[in-house]
Amino acid sequence: MKYLVLIIGMLSFSAYGQQENVWKYLSKVSYEVEEDEFGELFVPVFGEKTLELEGREITADGYIIPFEGMFKPKHIILSALPLAECFFCGTGGPETVMEVMLNEPIKYTSKKVSVVGELVLNANDPEKLMYILENARIID
Repeated sequence: MKYLVLIIGMLSFSAYGQQENVWKYLSKVSYEVEEDEFGELFVPVFGEKTLELEGREITADGYIIPFEGMFKPKHIILSALPLAECFFCGTGGPETVMEVMLNEPIKYTSKKVSVVGELVLNANDPEKLMYILENARIID
């Protein structure tokens, strides 16, 4: 019984650490300045670990951020930080948010949620966020 409790505790710690590390790895980004017909563009240069995560299924914890004044139940923005601190409303940088394309619609909540999906890195389309989670689902 003692070993079972230890194993469960280790698995819980491992899962928690994995959640925390995803945002840590996503924060390893720098930018190159490029010019186009509209002016300067800051193009992300992803860190080595982030590049390794591309195309893989990852899990991220965060807060749903309504955008364009509304909530879209299958296309959300997930922030590593609460609303008051997120990239759009507070002090967080663009590396603290991701677009999430859900397979099933969800209801809005201000509580922290966990999502799992395939990570897509975006360095080319300035109309989208640099991190996109496709084929995603909310997990309990």
